[in-house]
Amino acid sequence: MSDSALDAAGSSLPLSPPRTAAAARTHSDARAASAGKDHVIDAMRGFAALLVAYFHCRQVAWVGMQAFHQSVGHSLSVGAIAAYLTFPIAWGSAGVPIFFVISGYCIHRGGALRLASNPDYRLDTGNFWVRRFARIYPVLLAALVLTFALDWFSLQLPPVSHKIREIGWQSFVVNLLSLQGVAGKTYGSNGALWTLSLEVQFYAIYPLLFALRRRIGMTSVLAIVAVVNVISAYVLERHDIQFFTSYWFSWTLGAWIADARTRRASDARSSIWLYVLAAAFIVLGCVAFHFGQYGAFQLWAVGFAFYLYKALERGSGNQRETFGTRWLSRFGDFSFSLYLIHLPIFVLLSSLLFRSSLQMSIWPSFGYMLVAVPVAYVFYRLVELPAMKWSASFKPKTVRTPV
Repeated sequence: MSDSALDAAGSSLPLSPPRTAAAARTHSDARAASAGKDHVIDAMRGFAALLVAYFHCRQVAWVGMQAFHQSVGHSLSVGAIAAYLTFPIAWGSAGVPIFFVISGYCIHRGGALRLASNPDYRLDTGNFWVRRFARIYPVLLAALVLTFALDWFSLQLPPVSHKIREIGWQSFVVNLLSLQGVAGKTYGSNGALWTLSLEVQFYAIYPLLFALRRRIGMTSVLAIVAVVNVISAYVLERHDIQFFTSYWFSWTLGAWIADARTRRASDARSSIWLYVLAAAFIVLGCVAFHFGQYGAFQLWAVGFAFYLYKALERGSGNQRETFGTRWLSRFGDFSFSLYLIHLPIFVLLSSLLFRSSLQMSIWPSFGYMLVAVPVAYVFYRLVELPAMKWSASFKPKTVRTPV
């Protein structure tokens, strides 16, 4: 999930020439700034993928904090300390709103840049959908096939993990069509796929959002989406129906950031208090999590949106900041692959090693991650990279004419 600034945006028309020299400079500055910040985006992706993966890993491999504490109490052994240090992972589902905010930002970024230089720019809907299909569906198909293979082996090792659901062809088709959450459950043990259906639905509706942005502006679009989000949550979420409208606000927040940053001067700086607001909303989300995941999700999305807006201002020369982000960005390169296949790997390892029983020791969970991460990287090289190249092949060639 590390497309370039313009490729990730899914833009689909040749770039129109800037109408004025000032517009040309604005457009050039925006593109340069965006390209220079990719390590921030990839680092957030990497962090989110590792957070979600280990969150699921603890669930599959470990007895959980309460049972562990009741067993070992206040022991100061190395294993006990390591287990207690994983306590923040209890909020690991916070990685999902990170993905949604970043997705909205990356998908709209190219269109926002083009609108900044040419207000008459229109999205080529057909080309956008083709490129998104080529980017997502080969990887999804391979992940579903891999899930089937791994789950089939896990099913041969009773007692069967409760994580494994239906692996028949009907469930396969439902997930392949990205209808899980509406027409069925996630496939097999791969419960993480619930978010992918929402992502595909976001892509399907993005041309409408783009058209509304051209007519009424992104702030008005965000306000409308917020209302739709609340209504959808009341009507659908309480009936356990997961549709994109219930999570649309978090995705549109990212798109709003992309739009807002193209209209800011390149040397403009926002208040450092955005980091404080980001931290406050993230903490509020952690508190709200104990009353329900959905409300926490919305608060986390706002918090991460504040963080992203401010983090994109970092200069590439700040070595103290870029050391960590560049390290995490390596995981961000294959975060999509890691997200898609980690759960079936964990379930198979648990079935093979422990007959699906939860372990009192935290160490097996670390071992599971050491297996899943390199497997995901190989999956990325073999499947995701070719899909990215295939998607890029549909990108229209840029046409430039003298000003």
